[in-house]
Amino acid sequence: MAEKKHLLEVNHLKTSFYTDSGEVKAVNDVSYYIDEQEIVAVVGESGCGKSVTQMSVMQLIQSPPGKILGGEAILEGRDILKFRATSKEMRAVRGEKISMIFQEPMTSLNPVITVGKQLTEVIRTHKKVSRKEAWQMGVDALANVGIPEPEARMKNYPFEMSGGMRQRVMIAVAVACNSRLIIADEPTTALDVTTQAQVMELLLDVVDKMKTSLIVVTHNLGLVTRYADRIYVMYAGRIIESGTTEDLITKPCHPYTIGLLNAVPKLDANEHEQLTTIEGAPPDLANLPDTCAFLPRCPYAAESCRKLPCPELQQVGEHGHFSACHLKIRREDT
Repeated sequence: MAEKKHLLEVNHLKTSFYTDSGEVKAVNDVSYYIDEQEIVAVVGESGCGKSVTQMSVMQLIQSPPGKILGGEAILEGRDILKFRATSKEMRAVRGEKISMIFQEPMTSLNPVITVGKQLTEVIRTHKKVSRKEAWQMGVDALANVGIPEPEARMKNYPFEMSGGMRQRVMIAVAVACNSRLIIADEPTTALDVTTQAQVMELLLDVVDKMKTSLIVVTHNLGLVTRYADRIYVMYAGRIIESGTTEDLITKPCHPYTIGLLNAVPKLDANEHEQLTTIEGAPPDLANLPDTCAFLPRCPYAAESCRKLPCPELQQVGEHGHFSACHLKIRREDT
């Protein structure tokens, strides 16, 4: 079997926001990659830097107050972070090479412009086609994401659709130009459990049909374990564990990953059994400690953890399993 190529490789990415409280290090030296036709999940609590990382790669960070301070994002042999955010080269990357499904479809879709007009605008921006051809491509895109009567839906406004339907439209916008990579930022937010499963199955179907790659950004570790090939766990602007889905589920090594897994509700749990939580709150990104950022919340912290600097990612197993923890912890030991 031929070795997969890295479609996107991000190295030492740093993004900060400059506020009245000081510099907020939202993305603090993050490196990751995604292969062709691979599904990767980026998981962590709200505010850990998941979305800002992807927005930085797309150069969609609002400046001021945000600024990409360093790093590179290699896409098909080119560092796309060297392009100006408003350049023709970067606009050609967005939509044509990388598409992003944003977190809230109601605010991402213009409520006073029809779905058809928004779809055809995206298509004609990246494809040299007539209005009629773009319209038909839009109809086909809606049909591909399972929207019934796509021709009629092209004439609808977003507010005339349900949340799940609007999310399907967002996916249609992302796939209309046959992008190499789709980034889905919290694609199941505010959707009921049944619709969440439908949206994830749809994304899986799109990846399979279009031979594209997919990055799923989510706080719900339980949601992606069924779909992702690999998982990156983020905390306080850094990746603290990464590996194949099987390794992270069966052999998690970082206390934060273990806490996230323990917090997933279990179907066979007693109805009177309390849900497991991670005590405390994430640190202030404007005032990060020199030691491990998870230290105040870690139930396994040793005295040495309070004296050692912030841990770097170290290989802890086969298949590219890495963890940023001073201690050698296995879930079965907890």
